[in-house]
Amino acid sequence: MNPNSRHHHTMPKGKDIPLLALGIFGIGTSGPLIAGSKMPIPTLIFWRNLGGTLLLIPFALKKKEWVTSVQRGAIKTGALAGFLLGLHFLAFFAAMRYTTVATGTALTCLQPIFAALFVSLSGHLIPRRSWGGMVIAFISVLLITGLDLSLGTKYFYGDVAGILAGALAAGYMLAGAKAQRNISTSTFAVICYSTCALTSLVAGLILKVQLWGFLKREWIITALLILGAQILGHTMFNMSLKRVSPVVVSLIIFFEVPVSALIAAIWLHQKPSGGIIPGIIGLLIGCAIFVTRSDSND
Repeated sequence: MNPNSRHHHTMPKGKDIPLLALGIFGIGTSGPLIAGSKMPIPTLIFWRNLGGTLLLIPFALKKKEWVTSVQRGAIKTGALAGFLLGLHFLAFFAAMRYTTVATGTALTCLQPIFAALFVSLSGHLIPRRSWGGMVIAFISVLLITGLDLSLGTKYFYGDVAGILAGALAAGYMLAGAKAQRNISTSTFAVICYSTCALTSLVAGLILKVQLWGFLKREWIITALLILGAQILGHTMFNMSLKRVSPVVVSLIIFFEVPVSALIAAIWLHQKPSGGIIPGIIGLLIGCAIFVTRSDSND
């Protein structure tokens, strides 16, 4: 086994379990809040990440983790993670707008399969027995996407955005785990979220979207996204990445699907059709089989 691979197979223990539970709840609120907002996608991403950055800056400054060359290298990796996170948010927010919350969230949860594939490129072999999970997940994706195609082209674009969001999230999480080997979560989060905010700001300026002057309701949604999805969600997951495998964390994020679907059903009255539910269930089962069997054998 690759000596550096041990980190990629660490299961959550002790304080990581409540951190991940908080993360699941926090990130599970993201989809419904995004779907319920009228703010332009790049603008919502910008304010959400800027808010998260400002809240965490005092903690990062106390660490003073920019002195050594190793720390500066980790900061560069953190900036890469932030760029990938920005692209992920653009894709994920688009999915929330152009398809249903349940479907978009489920497709984004292809993240652990992408994570396992990316990890395999660094020297890990994927066991044959794990490919059954890949097949189940892929068929489930086709089922979900095919059902949405019958609803219109708009839903297909949302599905594609959801899949892309999953791949980008995997890259962000792997880069984040690497960066946090040499810097604290607070320092990483400030670098990551600020880079993400800058990425979305550039996208917003290019697209010439509105950046301010919104109704009070939109700012309330933005504040909830900062406190829930950004601080409770992403930051809790980032804290656990210092000890838990990125692939395992990606797998745990599956629980975001039922949380988001439940909130969307209550708040937005989005009730998935009977055909989409088997696809979501199959997707979760397939991804779980793939990741757990990949994780059980090096």
